[in-house]
Amino acid sequence: MKKAAEAARHIWANWQAGETLRELPAGCRPSTPLEGYAAQAQLPEISGRSVLGWKLAATSAVGQAHIQVAGPLAGRLLSGKVFADGAALSLFGNRMRVAEPEFAFLMGRDLPPRETAYSQDEVMAAVADLHLGLEAPDSRFAVFEKAGEAQLIADNACAGQYVLGPAAPPVWRAIDLSRHAVTGKVLTARGDCWTRDGVGAAVLGDPRVALTWLANRLSSLGLTLKEGEIITTGTCMTPLEIGPGDAVEADYGVLGQVRLSFLTEE
Repeated sequence: MKKAAEAARHIWANWQAGETLRELPAGCRPSTPLEGYAAQAQLPEISGRSVLGWKLAATSAVGQAHIQVAGPLAGRLLSGKVFADGAALSLFGNRMRVAEPEFAFLMGRDLPPRETAYSQDEVMAAVADLHLGLEAPDSRFAVFEKAGEAQLIADNACAGQYVLGPAAPPVWRAIDLSRHAVTGKVLTARGDCWTRDGVGAAVLGDPRVALTWLANRLSSLGLTLKEGEIITTGTCMTPLEIGPGDAVEADYGVLGQVRLSFLTEE
């Protein structure tokens, strides 16, 4: 516990200061995913923030290859890091400089730990709503691509800031989310506008599959996926490159839109 708390203190201090680490000190550096999650679990107490839900990272083969991990990573959505639709965010300390359109699920009831795996049908039956979201991820490691799985998990799975958009209309339950198209649009500070297309299948083949993966990963860690928590399932397209003064919109067609902008001052 002492080692995990020390790792969390280093992560949070650098997060607040907008600074980076080459790596965590040897005395508290996690060497396995379980040690990484143990360090991450200390972040709420160290930061004084509450947990609003969970985020997934590396939910595509491309994303996993980029940060050299074998599978998805889970991180906590902390209070003070989640914003309303249309929020203007600061890029202070952010070196990733991307925005990621994501499908997010609001849980309607608890899924506590158990010995048998949850099926996708069981998990989806526990969902209250689908929301639209945009994440501006970041890492506390200067070369996050080489930090390794254990350290990236301790780093809260590259959590940065998250904009939670509106709830989608009820028709979302009848839609094949794996085939649902999303368009990301960036209006730059220079006045240029460009777009990029994505699809739900970019998220572990289906955002519902990603949510089910999280429910079972938390169960294996002895954790409950709780009623009222938001789970954002990872980017459904190649991340959108952004900079100060840019504005971003993610258009989910019949499901709605979500927007954010970035301050000109970092």
